[in-house]
Amino acid sequence: MTPLLEVKGLSVSFGGHEVVHGIDFSLAAGEKLALVGESGSGKTVSALSLLRLIHNAEVRGTAHFGGTDLLSLNEHALRGIRGDRIAVIFQEPMTALNPLYSVGEQIVEVLQLKKGLTTAQARSGAIELLASTGIPEPARRAGAFPHQLSGGQRQRAMIAMALAAQPKLLIADEPTTALDVTVRAQILALLSDLQRQHGMAVLLITHDLNLVRRFADRVAVMEKGHLVEQGGVESVYEAPQHAYTRRLLASEARRDVAEPTADAPTVMRAQGLRVSYPVPLPGLRGWFRRGSFVALEGADFAIPSGGTLGVVGESGSGKSTLALAALGLLPHSGDLHIGDTGWEQARQTGAEKALRRQVQVVFQDPFSSLSPRMTVEQIVGEGLVVHEPALDAAQRRERVRAALADVGLVSEPSQADDWLQRYPHEFSGGQRQRLAIARALIVEPQLLVLDEPTSALDVTVQQQVLTLLQRLQRERGLSYLLITHDIAVIRAMAHEVLVLKDGVVMERGPVEQVLRAPNNAYTQALVRAAS
Repeated sequence: MTPLLEVKGLSVSFGGHEVVHGIDFSLAAGEKLALVGESGSGKTVSALSLLRLIHNAEVRGTAHFGGTDLLSLNEHALRGIRGDRIAVIFQEPMTALNPLYSVGEQIVEVLQLKKGLTTAQARSGAIELLASTGIPEPARRAGAFPHQLSGGQRQRAMIAMALAAQPKLLIADEPTTALDVTVRAQILALLSDLQRQHGMAVLLITHDLNLVRRFADRVAVMEKGHLVEQGGVESVYEAPQHAYTRRLLASEARRDVAEPTADAPTVMRAQGLRVSYPVPLPGLRGWFRRGSFVALEGADFAIPSGGTLGVVGESGSGKSTLALAALGLLPHSGDLHIGDTGWEQARQTGAEKALRRQVQVVFQDPFSSLSPRMTVEQIVGEGLVVHEPALDAAQRRERVRAALADVGLVSEPSQADDWLQRYPHEFSGGQRQRLAIARALIVEPQLLVLDEPTSALDVTVQQQVLTLLQRLQRERGLSYLLITHDIAVIRAMAHEVLVLKDGVVMERGPVEQVLRAPNNAYTQALVRAAS
């Protein structure tokens, strides 16, 4: 097949330091090529450098697109290609879309700039494009601002904008990473349909190996700026030639957990748990009283010592609401106890501080959950300042060293001194998540609330973090409340599973029973989308 895009000897440097080392790949018209690898492998830098979208990058090599070398064009010539013949879908639509303009206005702008349409024609075209991506009520959604749309709707709006000028090549940079499993499947099917309809070539950048298998025709694997293997998806997956490719394919979450004993005490239990938020009523009624929105209704569960309850569902299902209630951060009704004590009872008796020590949390994004102004020693040791104020600085430092060794950042506590005065930005994503786990563990809690603890991580790092959590549970008898939309993580970690939809428990039970033979249609759809 005649290449639509042929890249040869592509090298990218920053300040004289080369991060992409002379890679070659090609893409035919109508073909889907996946560029895969871990964070830092160079896949995004390689793709976006073709359009000079990486600031201060020094780019060498050739990238022939339709007979034109993209890397030899000046800025003015590239503007005629960007968004017109080559379009980009970015990973996070909330940051890629302008918050000050409606999604319709942003699509209209592309149609006017690239196609020269009148305002009326562009508005009509924007609605048609939104409709083609499956957004309900496209005429109304065109007037919505990005924050008024769900994650899946924002990504569909980004796709509509990218397709506005009918490009020949679509660069999709992690287009489904931030989405729920069912929405991910919908976006994947949508991209496939639109690619066939428009005859586009697609360059997919991702670390999601399941997505590659379901979507791409060919795959190119990158490691540390080198393209180490490429070929047809089936041939690479069935018989990988490079050791790095084999390691990536072997990085699926593996189950290695011990079952809680029959007489294990219950660490947390809930019965009839309900959380509601006040909302304004429309019209004159809103002047005198407020309505309520029920975010979680009638949740029952029990977590034994050494056990994991997995809570799964789409965005808006009530997962995070349940987690915040478990942490005592949201008012709630119904019964919710940690051991023999409820949050309201603890507040009334002055025992809230002691109870908070028993329940700690690890958040989804370690970069935003760790203070950039604090050192590792301050971050990990902060809980000791609150819960064990009698310790002096030397004793706290020794405990911090031990915590860093416990989570595998160093092999021995004595090796931790080089880490103590460093800041979060100096670490990788996996290392930051280990720091977040160390911060939670240092006060010796009974229960960890894990809020999507691996969704922001690469597959190999995800496996490492899950292995760490499994080891800590076996060694310490920890209990976990695991919030996730990843069925594979639930399979690897959970003993019991709770399926939520629109704040209501759709199904619950032992993990093998629920995931192998789900009774509820919604659970069946979740499991099917993840397979």
